[in-house]
Amino acid sequence: MHFSAHIFGVSIKTFGVMFALAFLSAGVLIGRRLKAQPRPLWLTTAIATIAAALLVSLISGCGSSGSAGKTTGGSSGRAKAAKYAGTAAKPLKPAPPLALEDSLGRRVNLKQYRGKAVLVTFIYTHCPDTCPLIVSHLRVAQQELGAKAKRLQIIAVSTDPRGDNPKTVGAFLHKHLMTGRMQYLIGSRKQLQPVWKDWFILAKAAPGPKDRVGHSALVYGISASGKITTIYPGNFVPTQIVHDVPLLASE
Repeated sequence: MHFSAHIFGVSIKTFGVMFALAFLSAGVLIGRRLKAQPRPLWLTTAIATIAAALLVSLISGCGSSGSAGKTTGGSSGRAKAAKYAGTAAKPLKPAPPLALEDSLGRRVNLKQYRGKAVLVTFIYTHCPDTCPLIVSHLRVAQQELGAKAKRLQIIAVSTDPRGDNPKTVGAFLHKHLMTGRMQYLIGSRKQLQPVWKDWFILAKAAPGPKDRVGHSALVYGISASGKITTIYPGNFVPTQIVHDVPLLASE
């Protein structure tokens, strides 16, 4: 997969190191290495503070024993206080296009949520560990936000066009108590691949059971003005979201 979107403002060198280490980490992709994809020249500013967390969560092999370990904040160990609990994306760039149908057949466009904070993540319904963890932590954050959650929209995009359909998505949302509380967008591989490319997401079949998918496990924080403002690893903690949502919703 060739990534050519000009959005996140992260240095190619930093992403190259993170990708290489993530691929080499035992158990990150169900015990198998993935070959790094060619990387573009558009990533210009390093996000060094998220690197350690991404080593275990960027390319998540849902199903491995090590991919959903302890939940540690990506902001721990910072030398000084920062505005966001998540990693700040610099420079700010508009979020890529995102327009797909949800599991109920309704057309959803990221632009319709201008004025709100939006969290965008990439998951699949048959994932046994990392994806449920992400959704569980998003649900906790939603609850802890209380009335402020009205200014938040959560959007999940499928990384499994074969396994994610209205029935499986409905069951997944019900099981994780997120029915009506988040959007889960699905589509064919032809529809989803351009989205993965634009959002710098890797998604491919993983070894083992046929329903396993190896994919990037990230959460993007989009401001009310439609810019990618924060980035969270798959093992973020709910308090990071609770802290950042009011800020994202005001920008």
